[in-house]
Amino acid sequence: MIATYLCIMLLSFSLAFAPRSRRFALSLPLALGLAGVAHAQAPKKPVQYIKLSPEDQDRGLNGRQKNFWFATGNTEDYQNAGFFGQRLRPCVAHDAEALASLNRYRRQKWMLLGERAVFMGAAGVYAQQVLSGDEQQYFNNTQKVAIGVAIGSLLSNALITHRTNEHFIRAVEAHNATLPSARRMGFMQVKPDVLGVTAPTGRPQLLVGWTLR
Repeated sequence: MIATYLCIMLLSFSLAFAPRSRRFALSLPLALGLAGVAHAQAPKKPVQYIKLSPEDQDRGLNGRQKNFWFATGNTEDYQNAGFFGQRLRPCVAHDAEALASLNRYRRQKWMLLGERAVFMGAAGVYAQQVLSGDEQQYFNNTQKVAIGVAIGSLLSNALITHRTNEHFIRAVEAHNATLPSARRMGFMQVKPDVLGVTAPTGRPQLLVGWTLR
């Protein structure tokens, strides 16, 4: 940082005494240097702990496909994460693993939208065929195809929604695992409960032990 300030001071001195034809060439690196210093001094937004709403914490495999609610820090002001989890994205932008899980969650949501569109289309074709002729029809060839497509859509829905919620929860867990408090908690979990020196045979030995819980 000190070297950067010295370079800026030298450029400013040179700019003051340089001919007019060279001032533009000198002023460009000076402006870039000032911008770099301002960017370096800009305060970084602290990374905060993310918690899910109580009713969303138990959502896992094959859970309800509705928007998650989350809060940051110590507040209880829960906000809607959005259909694709887009409102959570700025909070985990620093963590590649969390972003990867959030991207998978968004992919599953797009697939779910596609599946719903196929199902509604098949239902619409079937309903249209009922009144397409002089008499109501419920099982002509077109309707058979529509029924098959609808059944396939329902089966794909079960596969799509099987792990969709899990991706969002993993994004939150990956983010929280990078916080200093989480690292301290991990150290406390592996810290031995018993640590000392003993000499049962006349030779000093290190005694280390953990209490099983």
